Amino acid sequence: MSGTGRTERGRGRLGTMVSNLAVAVGCVLFLGGFAWGAVVYKPYTVPTDSMSPTVNPGERVLAQRIDGADVRRGDVVVFTDPVWGDVPMVKRVVGVGGDKVACCEDEGRMTINGEPVEEPYLQAKGGAAPGPDDGGAPASVQNFTAVVPEGQLFLLGDERATSLDSRVHLEDPGHGSVSRSAVEARVDAVAWPMRGMLDRPAAFAALPGGVSSSGPLPLQVGALAAGVLLILGGAAYGPLAARSARRSRPGVSPGGR
Repeated sequence: MSGTGRTERGRGRLGTMVSNLAVAVGCVLFLGGFAWGAVVYKPYTVPTDSMSPTVNPGERVLAQRIDGADVRRGDVVVFTDPVWGDVPMVKRVVGVGGDKVACCEDEGRMTINGEPVEEPYLQAKGGAAPGPDDGGAPASVQNFTAVVPEGQLFLLGDERATSLDSRVHLEDPGHGSVSRSAVEARVDAVAWPMRGMLDRPAAFAALPGGVSSSGPLPLQVGALAAGVLLILGGAAYGPLAARSARRSRPGVSPGGR
């Protein structure tokens, strides 16, 4: 065998090795990302319009399994509480232990410990922002004041006109609040239809404790996408490299011997 033949044959073997390695790494990334996502996230279907327009009825969300101690103001959480019907519900956390939550101040906004909170996610479907001075509805159709006990959470729906939330339970011993231990997960994204990650409200970031950080979903999606690309690219590169090596051998035509 000539030196040229040995070189081309080596290139063919190298191409096969690179192809196999790309496919193997792609499988690891794809299966690893899928398994990681299955462990961290749980899918839910939202049955009502109480969280519209953030999450509309019938939409599928991905909620990160978390401990109730990690919940921050502004989080949209999935929880189950016997007083609320003992079924999974999706609401937004607006107050934590020690907070005084009240509504509404002169401009129609909710206040946390006396500080007005801007809630852009309450924008009506027509685009009007909350607040009577700008033509929108107030942050609550009913006035209320509640002091949240330690270890509890005060929860409201984003569709304040129809949501059955902590305001309905104000006469309960916990002033409408729910125990942190009732939280099962935090909603990170709307998966179907694909509307992406939920924003962390900037208004709550200025309050003590700040807002929670986003979950690992973008990394998991990136791992899945990279895995698919490596698998497809590796599978295509192997035959192309072998074909190129055969073509470059002296006296060998494509498909011939």
